[in-house]
Amino acid sequence: MSFLKKLWGSQKQKTPVNENAYTTFWQWFQQHQQHFHHIVDQGSKTEIERDFFDRLTPELEKVHSGIFFLTGMLAPQTAELILTPDGIIPNIVFVEELIAAAPEIAGWKFTALKPESDIHQVGINMHGYEFSQETLSFYFNQQAEYPDEIDLVVVHDEYNSAENDAFLQAVHIFLDNYLGEYDAVTKLDNVSVQSKQYAEKELLPINLLKNILILKSSEISRLDKITRSNTDADEFVSLEGETNEGLPLLATLNRTLLTWDQKASHPWMMLIEISYDGQYSNGIPASTDYELLNLIEDELLQELKDVDGYLNIGRETGNHLRTIYFACKEFRKPSKVIDQAIEKYKDNFEIEVSLFKDKYWHALSKFTG
Repeated sequence: MSFLKKLWGSQKQKTPVNENAYTTFWQWFQQHQQHFHHIVDQGSKTEIERDFFDRLTPELEKVHSGIFFLTGMLAPQTAELILTPDGIIPNIVFVEELIAAAPEIAGWKFTALKPESDIHQVGINMHGYEFSQETLSFYFNQQAEYPDEIDLVVVHDEYNSAENDAFLQAVHIFLDNYLGEYDAVTKLDNVSVQSKQYAEKELLPINLLKNILILKSSEISRLDKITRSNTDADEFVSLEGETNEGLPLLATLNRTLLTWDQKASHPWMMLIEISYDGQYSNGIPASTDYELLNLIEDELLQELKDVDGYLNIGRETGNHLRTIYFACKEFRKPSKVIDQAIEKYKDNFEIEVSLFKDKYWHALSKFTG
């Protein structure tokens, strides 16, 4: 795999997914697949960019923006096309569905998400440093208050704090290639980089990481069985505050969930931010907008039910923004539900979503501190 192409779009500007778009994309690809195969196999880098990437890019954009891809010759007669969200959690489901809809085409292999690799085949050079099993080791941070959190510390032989962002970027790419993209984003809660000098525990060789993560995932599988229902009967609390500029902030939160001792069973946090015009109402939505905001939330709750693994923790309103908080057992259905809402209400509001691993709901600490 020698080439990577990125299609980037913010969540509020992305092209919505139409299920028929999957079929349309593959029909288009089949019409040109022989030419694409020849280009990947025989073409120069310039030819691949011009005759494959530049043609593939707008067609993928019609399916969903934020799709990335890699391509290369997997075997002498087989080209591979890997589609990846490049770590953007809400886009994983659309990549998976598009690949699942792919037809069988002789000479092609289609793959969703970057696959895992043997440790001996994983090595990258970035920012003037090597990242491989020769230069990397690791340990896990453990905190008694967060017993099920998998907090990975990767140690690099030449790490220096002045270049932390560069080292962290390279480590994430290394983990994507070693563990596979899916495991890298779903099995790890936190990743940081450290030097040997400041390592706080005994260092383990990086080649042991994959098997240790399998064991840790097995240990916390008990969380899969924990559910909540009837959250409408929980205790709720209303809070009032103000911004630094003196604008009012109003929040309605499920106090029972905020103090729940099984938060780790719903490890995916979804923050939905809906911008509105509160210019003439002190940052609070006007009555018509308020009704529509409540309607959006009601529609989300109809799709994302507590008994199915989607807990609505509450909402915050003020300073021209409503934020709705969900803690979820998984991320695929929420990704699709909010994608549809963004499209449905695009003429009314700008809606942005953040969906990320947050096993102990740290994003809500401002309400519990």
